Amino acid sequence: MAGNSRPTFTKRLKERARQEKQAEKAQRKAQRKLEKDSQPAEKPASPVIAYDEDGQPLPLSFHDF
Repeated sequence: MAGNSRPTFTKRLKERARQEKQAEKAQRKAQRKLEKDSQPAEKPASPVIAYDEDGQPLPLSFHDF
């Protein structure tokens, strides 16, 4: 019966490793959520109007919105 203890020990190690990996993954997910919530918007709410040397507004492109 001494030979039966090895598979149980191996299963226990694998389960512990799985739980640790799952906990690390949850921690990384929570960290990403905090970073996402704390970051300001990348672009301003309204487009920035640029002017040429004559004082005329430059046309807006697709990426300005």
